[in-house]
Order: sequence, then C-alpha cells, then structure tokens
Amino acid sequence: MEILCFKKLISPAAAGGAAAAPSTPRSTTAVRISANSPSTAATTSNSLEPSNSSVQVLARPKPGEVPLPQELLHVMPASLQYEAGYLGGISEKTRIADNAAAGPSPTSYLTRILASKVYDVAIESPLELAPKLSEKIGAQIHLKREDMQPVFSFKLRGAYNMMAKLPREQLDRGVICSSAGNHAQGVALAARRLKCDAVIAMPVTTPKIKWQSVKRLGATVVLVGDAYDETQAYAKQRSIDEGRVFIPPFDHPEVIAGQGTVGMEIVRQHQGPLHAVFVPIGGGGLIAGIAAYMKQVRPEVKVIGVEPADANAMALSLHHGQRVLLQQVGGFADGVAVKVVGEETFRLCQELLDGVVLVNRDAICAAIKDMFEETRSILEPAGALALAGAKGYCQYYSIKDEAVVAVTSGANMNFDRLRIVTELADVGAHKEAVLVTFMPEERGSFKKFAEMVGPINITEFKYRCTHGEEQALVLYSVGLHKEEELSALKKRMETAGMHTLDMTNNDLAKDHLRHLMGGQTQVDHELLYRFVFPERPGALMQFLEMFSPRWNITLFHYRSQGETGANVLVGLQVVKEDEQEFIHCADALGYEYQDERSNEAFQLIMRGY
Repeated sequence: MEILCFKKLISPAAAGGAAAAPSTPRSTTAVRISANSPSTAATTSNSLEPSNSSVQVLARPKPGEVPLPQELLHVMPASLQYEAGYLGGISEKTRIADNAAAGPSPTSYLTRILASKVYDVAIESPLELAPKLSEKIGAQIHLKREDMQPVFSFKLRGAYNMMAKLPREQLDRGVICSSAGNHAQGVALAARRLKCDAVIAMPVTTPKIKWQSVKRLGATVVLVGDAYDETQAYAKQRSIDEGRVFIPPFDHPEVIAGQGTVGMEIVRQHQGPLHAVFVPIGGGGLIAGIAAYMKQVRPEVKVIGVEPADANAMALSLHHGQRVLLQQVGGFADGVAVKVVGEETFRLCQELLDGVVLVNRDAICAAIKDMFEETRSILEPAGALALAGAKGYCQYYSIKDEAVVAVTSGANMNFDRLRIVTELADVGAHKEAVLVTFMPEERGSFKKFAEMVGPINITEFKYRCTHGEEQALVLYSVGLHKEEELSALKKRMETAGMHTLDMTNNDLAKDHLRHLMGGQTQVDHELLYRFVFPERPGALMQFLEMFSPRWNITLFHYRSQGETGANVLVGLQVVKEDEQEFIHCADALGYEYQDERSNEAFQLIMRGY
C-alpha cells in the first residue's frame, strides 16, 4: 500500500506576474511515499514532502480528458438567490426538454434499486424522530441517519453497487476514482470487500482525516491537483492508461440506483403520511436515486434538494433548463462543493424534483449544533445540509404537525472546523446578532451605549478611538432569546441618536473585520479582495510571488477554515490602469477570489463612510 502525492509547482513565467496567463502550464512532480515508512505520518501532517522515506519522482501525468465541457453556460452562484426556506429553482424552462429517451426511465431505476447489492457493505440506517427539534419547529422532523454507515456516509451504497456488478476480469484490472473524501472511502471499502486493487485520486487540499481513512481501508492514495477538476482529469487518464474502471462519484445509473436504496428504506420505515424528504445535493446522485424511487412509489411526497447558497449548481441548472458550470463555488460544505452536476442526475432531477432550498453557512452551523443537541453526534457541513433546509422550509411555509425527513448524509467532520461551527451556530439559529453602532466620541457615551443595550447580553465588543472624529464606531455581538429583542434594541439606539446597522448576514464582517477594529484609514488606489488559499505549504509564497513587489500590500488578514482552505482578506495598492493586469494575475494564480470594495461593512468600519 502506498500514498502518491502530486504537488503543483508554479512556473517561472507565472511567478513573474504580468507575463502569466490563466492557462499557463505548470510543472507537476510526484512523490511516492511508502505507507510503511515510520516517517510518513509525521511528515505528512506538516508537509507533503517526506524527509526520511523512499522518494521517487514520477513522470508528469498526461493532461487527460477535460472533465467540464466548455460549452456549458458559465454562471455565478449569486445570479440565483432567494429567501432562506423558499422552494426555488423551478422555472418555466425547467421541464421543457424532452429527455425521456436519453437514459433509463424512473420505472427502470425502480427495478435497479430493488436489485441493488448495497447490503453486502451498507446497513439499513435508522430513521429517527428528532423530538427536541420537532417541538421547536412544530413539524415532525425525522432524521435518516446515513452518518451511521460504516464509512460515516451514504457514498458506499453507490460505489459498491456499481463495482459489485462489474465482471471479474474488469475487477482484476483494478478500479480508480477521484474524490474529496466520502466517495473515496466508499470505493476503498468496496474494493476491499470485492478483493480488487483501488487507486484513489484526491486533491492535495483534502482533509487529513479523509485521506488517512482511505489509506487504512487498503487503497493507494494519490494526492494530485489543487482543484477537483485536475484530480478528476488525472484519474480518468490513468484509467485509460492502465485499463482500470473509473468509478464516478454520482453520474452513473448503478451509482444512482445504489444511492436510491435510501429512498426505498424511507418508504419502508415511514408508512404514514409524509410531506417531504430533504436531500443534500452535490453532483446529484443521492437525490436522483431517492426521487426515482419515491416518485414511483409515493408520488405525493415532495422530494426537495438542499444546496449551499454559494454552491447552487443544481438550482441554477433547473432554473436555466440546462446544466450550468459555476465560475466559483463555496468550499465550507466541501462534500457538496461541485461546479457542475452530473448529466444523468440532472436529467432525472429535471423531471422529478419539486425544487431546491438554499441555505447559508450560518444555517448549516446551526443545524450541526441542533444535531449534536439531539443525538450527541457531529455531522460534517454537507451532512447537515438537509436538516438546515428542512428547518428553513418548515419555518418559511409554517409547516405544522406534518412529517418531514432530512437525510443526514455524512459525519466525516474535520476537528479544527468545529471552531468556525461554534462561532456561527448561534448566528445561524438567530440567537446572536452582529451589529455596528455609531456613538458620539465624547465622555459618558460608552455608559449611555451600555444603558441602551439594557438587559441583552453582549457577547463581543470591539471599539477603537479614531482621532479627530466626532463619532465612534462600535462593532459588537449580542445574544438573543427572540427576534423581537433585536428590533427593540435597534429602536432604542436610534431614539438615543446612535445609528445602528445589522451586519449579521455580512460574512466579511464576521470573518475578518471583527478582528481588524483599530481605527480607520484612507489608502490611495486600494483594492480589497478575499482569496481562498489552499491549506498546503507554499500557498502564501506562491501568492506573494505573483503580486509582490509589483503591488504594495496594505492589509492582510488570514482566517483558517481548517484543512479545506483559508479565508484571506487582502488589500493592495493598484492604480486604475493596472487593474486589468491585476485581475489577469489573480486568474493565473488559480485561487478563488472575490472583490469586496463595495462591501458595506468595509466602507463603514475601515473607511468611515
């Protein structure tokens, strides 16, 4: 057993800034690490390059098949947003296409699901009533506990079902897949059960807990590429080169059928009236399988997808009536951070889905806390997605006394992510608010401010005197028992002449600006951008080589989000005529980024207007 680790090294041309183009080729080296080497565990925790184990530099992998067709419509997640809990995504374009002959029919999928082989490795997961949450929401919320599977995720169902139906001669040639974690564990477990060789390609940014779990299951792990697209291209090309069978994470009829057994179990376990089943969506394999079964057997039950608001590829695809490619995708719920949904999964969802609910990061964190308080289990962000959507939907539509099911799809939580979850859970549950108040810069104003806050508990307070200003700006958080308290607080502040703004939904304020309170300043020609740095050695230096000393860095705040990446706020002095060159370099760098110059919180807190 071995681990292969591929690292991308930025080319000299790319490091030069202006000369670099987004498509500039980058050299790739591969490091082969013996899994039996005593130094492997120690070195891989801090660096991808071992110091005391056998190392072999392999040839650069071939470019391979481009996994994301360029003819797809390119869109931004922000182009389709709606209120939390609203059932959206369906438009007049959704059902137009006549794709019934393009693949297996829902009836055919019913047969495939009934004939699936998943129970060689999977359990029939429990369907449990959540009494505390049901009392709080008013609806009967049932949890379909796929987080209790042997690999703590539903993914093994589809992987094993496809692999178990392969001829023995194909299994003997081995299998390969690309995955950020849960699918990888499913393929590795299936390969061990079926006694075949498995190679698992994973991005270099994959959380350690996930690739180590894959290694323990006996597979060969290959860490390659910063982005999943590169990982998938490598895996597909290697499958061709070595004659291995590529096991897709979602877009295959047998994978979809394997995941569809979740729907079969729900029907068997809950035979009474059922309003809706809420399912997380990444590439769409789980919800396509559940919908294919549910709409044949219980057509009156709504099948509702749930996506992060910044990773809404299925909602946008349904809205446009065709698959779309997200130009960027939020990585907090990394298990569903997919830029384009599957072709077959979209075909089924286009016909069968009742809609998609969008949830933000705060709501996901609140759902993780709800699950912990209910069961003492900790879901990963993608695993809590359906629960967050079910809560939002029931509250938005005032669903009372009806039964709904939320699929808790995974529990492979990286421990250091819990810090972010605990910070945002109360905000997502509307138990904490983040506010900005302007108060007179004079003696006694702080005492008056405290009097206006009254009985509400202040959970955080940030203030710094600004020289020469008549007004001080205070950034603070308050604990809430009910939403009416927030309205009353804002009214008291306004009556006292202290203008107050609610920043609870402003991620820039919560992630960065609450840590940067220290006076306001004006910087000429300053651009403000948020970057997502891959969590690997050399990421910062690669950034600096691209932009420095070409442009002066005026602000830098690094906010780790665990092993899935770091949220970084950067200010740079870039004159107007250089802005296009800066964008060109940012594209060439390859990190996700977002312009924040017009963000209201930054203008108020850091600029003072």
